[in-house]
Amino acid sequence: MRDCQWKHRLDLVTLVATRGRDFPLAMLSQRMRCPVCGSRRVAIAYLPKSAPRAMTMERGPKW
Repeated sequence: MRDCQWKHRLDLVTLVATRGRDFPLAMLSQRMRCPVCGSRRVAIAYLPKSAPRAMTMERGPKW
């Protein structure tokens, strides 16, 4: 049997609205189900923007 390769970008606002702001991200994959194949074996990856906020703040004006 071949693994499902379906991918989708999660909406953070919807996740907070449905799970609550204190929901542990480590438990998120346990609550998800693939809408294509129905499997509960899902992987979730957080991919930050290319320029992290901490780096952009460091490049700001020096006092």
